[in-house]
Amino acid sequence: MNSSDAASTYSKALQINLDPSKYGAFAEIGAGQEVANWFFRASATAGTMAKATSAYDMTMSDEIYGKAKRYVSRERLIAMLDHEYSLLEQRLSEERGEKSTFFAYCNTVRARGYKDTGECHGWMGIRLQLKPGGPASNILMHVRLLDKENVDQMDALGTLGVNLIYAAFFHRNNLQNFVESLVDNIKPGSVEVDMLKFRGEGFRYVDNRLCTLQLVQSGLTDAAMFLPDGEVVQPAEALYKRPISLIRGSFDPVTHLHLDMLRQTRESFRAELTEQQQEDAIEICEISMNNTLRDKGEDVDHVEFLDRVGALQALGKTVLISRCFEFHRIAAYLSRYTSGPIGIVLSIGLLNELFKEKWSQNLAGGILESFGRLFKHELSLYVYPWKNRNTGELVTAENFTVAESSSHLYRHFLENNMIRSLECSDETLLTHTSRDIQRLILSGNDSWKQHVPKEAHKAAKHKAQTQG
Repeated sequence: MNSSDAASTYSKALQINLDPSKYGAFAEIGAGQEVANWFFRASATAGTMAKATSAYDMTMSDEIYGKAKRYVSRERLIAMLDHEYSLLEQRLSEERGEKSTFFAYCNTVRARGYKDTGECHGWMGIRLQLKPGGPASNILMHVRLLDKENVDQMDALGTLGVNLIYAAFFHRNNLQNFVESLVDNIKPGSVEVDMLKFRGEGFRYVDNRLCTLQLVQSGLTDAAMFLPDGEVVQPAEALYKRPISLIRGSFDPVTHLHLDMLRQTRESFRAELTEQQQEDAIEICEISMNNTLRDKGEDVDHVEFLDRVGALQALGKTVLISRCFEFHRIAAYLSRYTSGPIGIVLSIGLLNELFKEKWSQNLAGGILESFGRLFKHELSLYVYPWKNRNTGELVTAENFTVAESSSHLYRHFLENNMIRSLECSDETLLTHTSRDIQRLILSGNDSWKQHVPKEAHKAAKHKAQTQG
C-alpha cells in the first residue's frame, strides 16, 4: 500500500466509531492508554467503546488477569484478551449480540522509563468476531519500539494499535495490505514488527508462515522465525541466551550436503559448550530474501517458498527468514537475543565472498569494519570443504588462499579459532552443487533423488511440475 494512500489515524478511528456493528473493550498496560485515546479524540466514541482500562499496578493487574511470570509477554496478552472478551460476551450478548461484532484490543508494553536503557517492546492483539454471533479469533503481534524518547514511543504505539484494529476489520482478506497498513502514519524507524499470528476458526485458512514472510518482505522487520511445527515465534522467545548454529542458503532444494554441513558443525560447535549449553543449543536454517526473490521483479513465489520451508520443517529445523544480506548484519541480529556462542556454517565459496568489497562497500572502515562487526560477539565461522572439479583438490579452511592483501588477516582469524575448518563425512556429497541438482530435477533425471533427503522430495517434484 502506498503511504500517500493511507488513511489518517484519526479517520481510521472515526470510521470504526461510526460503524454501529463494531463494539469492544480496550485494555492497555505500560505506555498509557494511547490506542483508546485515538478513539476518544474522534467523534462518536460511544458507538465503539464499551470500556477502556489500564491496570498499571502489578497487584491490581494480577487480581484482574491472574499472576504472571512476566508482565510483557504473549501469555499476559492472551490472559488479558481472555478476560476482556469474556466480559463483553457475558454482559452484552443478550443486549447487542445479534447486531454487534464484539472485539477486545489489549496490549502490554515496556516503554522507555526514567533513566531506562533497556529494550522497549510489547505485545498487542485483538480478539474479534468476524460477524455478529460468530466465534472469536485472535490476531497477535510483537513490536519493538525503537524511538529513544518515551513520548515518541507512546505516539507510535497509539498509531500502531489503531492500525491493527482497522486492519483486522478492513484488510484481513489481503495479507500484504494488512501488513503494510500496520505502519501507516508512523515515522520510519520507529517500530519493528517481528511477529504476527492469526489464530482461531475465522482464520483457519491463514498460513502464519506467509505472515512471517510478508513482515520481512514488506520491511517491517529484518528477520522473523518459526519452529519445526510451523509455530511462529518472537525471536527472543526462541533464542534467549541460547547457543546458536546457523546455516545460510536458498535450500532450493534441501540436500544431503546441507544436512552434513549442519551435522559436522554440530559436532564441532557443541564440543566447545558446557553440558547445559549443549542442551540449550538451537540449529537454524536461514533463508535470505535475496534467495527468495525472483530474478525478475520483486515478487515472491509463495508456494515455492512454503515448499522449501515445509521440507526444512519435515527435517525438524527451525527456520529464519531474513533481509540481512551482509554477514555482520545477521550476526548482529542473533546477538541481539543471545549472549551465548554463535556459529555460522558456510561453504568455501561463501568464505571467498566475504573477502570481496560488496560485503563492506557501505562501511566507512571497509573490510576491517565488516569483520570487526562480524566477530564483535562470541562468534565463529565453520567452513565446509569444497572439491575443485578440475584438479580434484579438496579445499578446506586450512589450505584456502585469499588475496595477498588479506592473507595476514585470514591467518589471524584461523589461528584464533574465529574461522574453523570442518570435515566432510562423504566426499561424494561434493560432486554436485545445488544448481547441478536443480538441473537434474528440471530435466526429469531421477538421479537427483540420491542427493535430496526424502523429506524434501515433495518440494523438488512440485518445482519440477511448475517449471518443467
